[in-house]
Formats: sequence, C-alpha cells, structure tokens
Amino acid sequence: MENVHLAAEDEDDLYSGYNDYNPTFDSEELDNDVGFQQAVRTSHGRRPPMTAKFPGTALGGRPIGTSFGSRMPMGSSMGRPTTGAVQDGAARPMTAVRAAGYSSSLARGSTFDPLGQSRGPAPPLEAKNEDTPEEKIKILEKKVNDLIEESCLAQGNGDLQLALEKAKEAGRKERALVRQREQTGTADHITLDLTYSVLFNLANQYANNDMNTEALNTYQVIVKNKMFNNAGRLKVNMGNIYFKQKNYPKAIKFYRMALDQISNAHTEMRIKIMQNIGVSFIRMGQYSDAITSFDHIMSESPNIKTGFNLILCYYAIGDRERMKKSFQKLICVLLGIDEEDKYISPNDDPHTNLLIEAIKNDQLHQMERERKALAEKYIMTSAKLIAPAIESTFAAGFDWCVDMVKSSQYVELANDLEINKAITYLRQKEFNQAVETLKTFEKKDSRVKSAAATNLSFLYFLEKDYDQADRYADLAMNADRYNPAALINKGNTVFVKEDYEKAAEFYKEALRNDSSCTEALYNLGLTYKRLGRLEEALDCFLKLHAILRNSAQVMYQLANLYEMLEDPHQAIEWLMQLITVTPTDPHVLAKLGELYDNEGDKSQAFQYYYESFRYFPSNIEVIEWLGAYYIDTQFCEKAIQYFERKALETYKDIHRKFPENVECLRFLVRLCTDMGLKEVQDYATKLKKVEKMKEIREQRVKSGRESSARGRREGSASSGKWTILYPHLSVSKRQCSYSGQSSHGTSAKGERLSVKLRSLPGSNEPYEASSQRDLDASYVDPLGPQMERPKTAAKKRTEEDEFADEELGDDLLPE
Repeated sequence: MENVHLAAEDEDDLYSGYNDYNPTFDSEELDNDVGFQQAVRTSHGRRPPMTAKFPGTALGGRPIGTSFGSRMPMGSSMGRPTTGAVQDGAARPMTAVRAAGYSSSLARGSTFDPLGQSRGPAPPLEAKNEDTPEEKIKILEKKVNDLIEESCLAQGNGDLQLALEKAKEAGRKERALVRQREQTGTADHITLDLTYSVLFNLANQYANNDMNTEALNTYQVIVKNKMFNNAGRLKVNMGNIYFKQKNYPKAIKFYRMALDQISNAHTEMRIKIMQNIGVSFIRMGQYSDAITSFDHIMSESPNIKTGFNLILCYYAIGDRERMKKSFQKLICVLLGIDEEDKYISPNDDPHTNLLIEAIKNDQLHQMERERKALAEKYIMTSAKLIAPAIESTFAAGFDWCVDMVKSSQYVELANDLEINKAITYLRQKEFNQAVETLKTFEKKDSRVKSAAATNLSFLYFLEKDYDQADRYADLAMNADRYNPAALINKGNTVFVKEDYEKAAEFYKEALRNDSSCTEALYNLGLTYKRLGRLEEALDCFLKLHAILRNSAQVMYQLANLYEMLEDPHQAIEWLMQLITVTPTDPHVLAKLGELYDNEGDKSQAFQYYYESFRYFPSNIEVIEWLGAYYIDTQFCEKAIQYFERKALETYKDIHRKFPENVECLRFLVRLCTDMGLKEVQDYATKLKKVEKMKEIREQRVKSGRESSARGRREGSASSGKWTILYPHLSVSKRQCSYSGQSSHGTSAKGERLSVKLRSLPGSNEPYEASSQRDLDASYVDPLGPQMERPKTAAKKRTEEDEFADEELGDDLLPE
C-alpha cells in the first residue's frame, strides 16, 4: 500500500487546488470565531445608517458604487477581468462604502476579519428615537390594548376586582392618548374602536362587580355617542342590569329599544331578546303578555326553554287546552342531536373502536348529552305539573302525557314518566296505587324493571313487610346488579334480621358500584357500630362528613361514636358543630349539658340544660336536673318552679291514660293556675264535664232505684191503671255518651234501666248504658223482667259542648 501511495505522489495531481479554500467562506468554524460571535450578539461592526450628504446624490442617499472586485483598465487586453477574490495580490478599487470585514488585498489563506479590527472600531449605530410624538402615541395605544386583554383574562380567571382595576387603568390610558393626539394635531386619527373597547370592557366589569349605577352610566356614554356603530344593541345589557335590580318595567323598555335597533336578519339575537321580555312579564305576573312573546318564539324558532315557559304561563292562567297544545309543541322541538348509531363500531377494528371511544367523550358529545338531559328534565317537570290540571284526575292526566311522549322522539321517557307517576302516588300517600303502577314494570326491560323493583322493595320495607321487600330487592338486583339502590335495599332487609356482616357486604358492593352513594356509606357506618367496630364506623362517618358538610345526622353519629370511644372532648366538639346547624334541637342541647355535667363543668351544663328546657319544657330528665341544680345552689324558690313543671308533666301523662280522673284534672287546673299557663281553661272545662257526667250517672242510678221502689209499692196497692211520675231528665247527648265495652259486659239490671229511661215521658234523648262500676249489680227485681218496649229509631247524635264558654271558677280548684 505504501508503494502505491508513493507512486501516486509522483504523478501529476489532476485535482490539485480543490482542497485549498478561501477562509472567507469558511462557515464551519464560525461558532469558534470570537470576532464573529461578538458581531452577531452586539451591534458592534454593523454598518451605520447613511446620513451624510454625498456630492452628486440626494441627501442621505447612497452613492452609486462599482461592482465587487476591480475592473480592467480601458487600455488593457481583452482578457476576462479578474477580481480580488480570485487573483492574489490584486488591489480592490475603493468604493463609497467599504464592505464590512473585507480588505482590498484579501487573498486565499488570509484570515476572516468581520469586525474590521485591523482598521479600528466601527462607528456606533444610531439609536431609535422614541421621544417623537408619533412613537409615544403608538406605545400608549399598545399599552391600552394590553390592559384590556389583561382585564378580560382576569375576569376569565374569576378575579373580578383585578379585572375592574385593569379596566379602569385602560380607561385612564385611553384618555391620556386622546389628549396627546389633540395636542399633536392628529385628533382625526383617534381610533374609535379602541375607545369603544375600553368603555365596553369597563361597563362590563362594573356590572360583574355589582356596581350597577356605574355600569349603566358607562353604557349610557356608549349608547349616546352617534359615532359608535351598532351601539344600540348594548341596551340589552342595560336591560339585564335593570332585570337584576328587579326593575322589570324598565328592563322591558330597554329590551324593546334594543329589539327596534336590531334588523330582522339577526334572528337568533332577536329571539333571545324576546325571551328576556317574556321572562320579565312572568316576574311581573303579566302572563298574557308573556304568552304573546313565547307564542311568537315557538312559531318562529322553537326551543325547549321557551316551550317550558309557555306551559308555565298557561298553567298559571288555568287554560287546560292550551296546556295540552303547548306540551305537544314542547315534545316536538328538535334538539339537533345526531343519532347514537354513529358511535357504534361496524367492525372489530381496534383502531376504529378507539376512535369511536374518543368521539364519545369529546366536548361536542358532552354538550349534546347535556342538551338532551335538559330537554328530558323540562318534559318530565311539565308532565308532573300539568297532569293533575288537564284531566279530571291526576292518573288520567299523567296517562295522557305518557301517550303523547310515546308518539314523540322521547319514547324512552315514557317508562320514566310511569315511574314518576308511581312516585307521585307515594307523595299523595296512595300506597296501593303506587304498588300497582310499579308492578306493571316487572316484564319491562332490565333498567326499568330494576328501578320499579327498587321502589317496590323500599315501599314494602317502610310497611315492615320484610319478606316482600327482600323479594323485590332480589328482583332489582337480578335485573341490574350494578344498581346501588337495589343493593342498599337488600342490605337493609338483611340488617333488620341482625345479620350485620352480610349487610355490610351489600353496602360495600353498592359503594364499589357508586362511590358517591351516601346512603350506602351511612348504613355501613351504622352496621359497623352495631358490630362494635367503632373505629371503622368512625372512618365511614368522617368520609361522609367530607361529602355532606351540613348533615346533622352525620355530626350526631360522630359525636355519639366519640362518646362511646370515651373521648368526651371530641364528642363535645362535634355537638358544638351540630348546634350551629340545628340550634334549637333540645335533645342535642340536653346531650351537651350531660357531657359537661360528666366533666364537672356545672355552669356550662346548666347553660345547655336551660336552653334545652326553653325549647322543650316537657323533658322530665331535664326538669329534674334543673330542679336539683337549684337545690344544690340553695335557690329553692326557683327549684319549686321546675318541680311544679315536673308535676305538671306527670299529671298530663296520667290524664292521657285516665281522661275521666277527677282528681288528676283538679291538680292540673291548680298547677296551670299557679304557673299562669293558658291551658288552665281547657282543663277547667274538662273538669266540669267530668263532674257533671258523674252527677248525671249518680242521679240516673238513684232515679232508677226510686222508680223501682215506687213501682213495687203502687203495684201491690192497686191492680188497675196507674201512672208513675218520673223527674224530668234534661241531659245532653254528649254527657250521656259512653265509650266503653259492648253490651255483653253490662248486667241485666243495666239493660232494664236503659229500657226504662228510654220510655220516660219527659226525655227525648238517647241513652247509653254506663260502665259496670257505676251500677249496683247486686240488685234483683222481685217483679221479674218488664215487657220489652217497641224499638224505635234514636235521634241522631250531634256533638255539642255546653261548657266551652264557661269561665273558670274558684270552686273547681282543689284545696
């Protein structure tokens, strides 16, 4: 290889010179060239602008130069002219502007000097003059635009105060800009669009910060300026502010003014303004005027919201037929939503399936789902509203709505309406109708069947028919295993059978299917509490409290668990949070008093016990504690008040059990009188009634005995016709009434006495036998039973109250 190489060197090199290069065009080493990098990063070495006047040219113009390189003299040969870049040692002729970094004697192999350091530093560039008026105006205009943009961004981020400050600053800068243009004599160049943007943004930010007066004034400045095109439509914004202030007549006025200034070509905007007008009329209660606006919209460009508002107006005026027609219009509104078939993959291509899944969750499809859900909500609400009004019965009206929905694009809503019908029956406490309605869904598709069976299970659970509740819970689970409500109902049926471990499993499964199911979490906490797993129950209720911040039941469970865990301080803390939600709950207040009492803090305990007594003065335990507290503190007079209250509640309980006990009523009258209670008159009236009824019973027994004795004496003295004079009995039907046992429990003497008293000549009142304890059952009539009196119809009894207006007398008070 060496011989070949040597031989090649001896030969003439045909390619000699190609490896030699001019360093002027060396671009590979520019990164390492210090001079070049300094020229790139700084202004050093750049050509200054030409400002000097050259002879033969215009002021500041560039003189005509020669071509790069030297020209051949006129008297030279006709050969090709050479340049300094090619010919070594040839001098480059002088030109008006020397090329930066190049020398007249630049030759191959020389170094590249872009900065011209060999000739000394280049003159500095002339700085841009920013002090000119026009330049200042441009800078100020940019600053105003930047401030408007910052204000809008702050509003988008929710910082309304910062947005207002930026808008105000933009307004100040814009006014300074106008003054500067006027001073420079360029007022005709004022940008109206910039002024409009500043004012509009400022008014908008005023409105967002509830500075309505300032916003209206700013809008007024825009509207009154004739130089702003289409400013009249901003009267809609002014109308919105008046609407927010509940000044509906003025809002309607501005809406109509805006409507007059918007051409018919802008249909959508005109429709929205008319919707605002209709809603304003509804707020004013002028339903006929609102109907005019909504009817026009439904004929020109129907939409769901307007159709719903139209139904509300017809419902308000009670127009049954128009309600039906409006409902039909509502369900015919096109939503502009494509069919779901396009989201079904025609084959098993993984790429296509992935694309379809992405489309299903994009923002457009989410918007379509939201629109459909809103439409279904309005239709369901309308049906529940008008169903009782359009037909003679609620069921008939709901059936009509269901038939209309079945023939529309919302066919799937028919089953939901039926279930809502059953729920409405529940709210009306018509349980049998609700059960019958729900049972019709047992042969429907799985989703509807599961929903109906879930409701049936809940109904039977409330009626404590746990077997039926368990059956329908199983049916709901079989139709839809992922239905959390069905799993909760199943867990409840197991819970009441005290199989807590199994109940906990159902609640856990419901939570796995729906982590936000608060009912399952609450029931799971109760289950752990029954199992004695207090720490796990505490975790459940703490998680639930993070979801339901203001739930009184959750807070009470937490307090109770901490009390069971022997942590009274935490229990008190949770009860303190609870009374911020329910400050008048007497049981919570009493529990706080009990906890403080256990801790030895009598003053705090007294405070909460007293508050509990104030809201519910019938709690015997609270009354006892307060009475004992006053005895311990040697305030016996105050203790007497609480023991009187305790006695009062005790006698009230006795009176509820034995309403005819005279002694109990006398003590109630005395206690109510001493305590100054309004109930005294009621108890006094009851006392008079009971005493008179007792007198009447005694009088009847006595009269019966005297009549029997006289009858026996007169019957033995004369066998002819005889007349018995009985004392006239004038008693009311209410006094003679007796709600005791049946006639099978009365004695034979009582039956005969009843017959005799019915036949008295002076009495037209019916009579019912008194109780056995008021009769002398030992009496035996020596004459035997009397002949039966022919049965006649008794006069219909009416309720009377002879003692309602009687005042309380001192004779009724016990000694």
